[in-house]
Amino acid sequence: MAEMTHEAHEARDADPIVDLTVDLTVDLCGVRLPNPLVLASGILGTHASLMHRVARSGAGAITAKSCGPAPRGGHVNPSCVAWDNGLLNAIGLANPGAVDEVELLVATKALLAPLGVPLIASIFADDVDGFARVAATIAAAEPDLLEVNISCPNVASEFGEPFAASCASASAVTAAVRAAVDMPIIVKLAPNVADLARIAQAVVDAGADAICAINTMPGLLVDAESGRPVLANRTGGISGAALKPVALYAVDLIARAVRVPIIGTGGVRSAVDVVEMLSAGAAAVGIGSAVYGAGPDVFGLVARDLVRWLAERNLTLADIRGRTQRAPSWPEAATPAPVPQADHAPAANPQPVLR
Repeated sequence: MAEMTHEAHEARDADPIVDLTVDLTVDLCGVRLPNPLVLASGILGTHASLMHRVARSGAGAITAKSCGPAPRGGHVNPSCVAWDNGLLNAIGLANPGAVDEVELLVATKALLAPLGVPLIASIFADDVDGFARVAATIAAAEPDLLEVNISCPNVASEFGEPFAASCASASAVTAAVRAAVDMPIIVKLAPNVADLARIAQAVVDAGADAICAINTMPGLLVDAESGRPVLANRTGGISGAALKPVALYAVDLIARAVRVPIIGTGGVRSAVDVVEMLSAGAAAVGIGSAVYGAGPDVFGLVARDLVRWLAERNLTLADIRGRTQRAPSWPEAATPAPVPQADHAPAANPQPVLR
């Protein structure tokens, strides 16, 4: 086989989805995405070169790792572990701080712009005013959208109850950020709250242009030999396959409550997972933990499979989006639950058992 030329490598890498027989483009708050697949915050969002690589691999948008008012070293190792159904992580919002993050975002956007892949910055803070200050600082980098992370489950011991836990605190943060910046804002919500639909409505009423659903939810893994928690932080955030049913439930619930775009995130590993998220009402779909196992190429692979899945059924993204909100169309009434059958048929005249 002849050796591939440098130009051929460039062409292949720059256009990982060669046969676009189905239109995968998405409008997210007025920002065009070449496809609905979004790199979730916290995964490879720490360096411009890494985010550029993910975009070249087929992501439709890139979310940088969340940054806060000041540099944070995060939690000590072990801070992330793979288990049977995903990951458990307690990275602890490690980041360089908002001022240094601006330089990173500027460099990243310059690399992404020629590819037509938008950049989503992500922020957090420990109080409402802090969110506004970080948002104003990050705005100098001119990201395409701004994710407001009010739902990290791994820093409760430092920050207290997540802002995503109540309508009042979630809407206060959203309103403060809305007043600080002009760009579209995406509020990232938590699944483990009392009334997710009401909280979603509260942030939309306060100025959110979109919602990311969901963040990880708290979990614990224990080492059987020692009886100690596996993570140094004791608990961490559950992501991966185990989170998908929770994420689908949250997306469906939010889509019924509000009329803004939703980025459905949690346990997505395949084109079928993407179809399920879109069916639940998502406009775009976040991929995070799958990168841990498959690398950045997962975006191109999933996008190709999504094109194939849609083309085989002669469907478009619009055809499948929000299908769970439509009236159910079961062909017949639900049948009773099956009754367990004995291994052998009972005797014609069963005799009582004497004890």
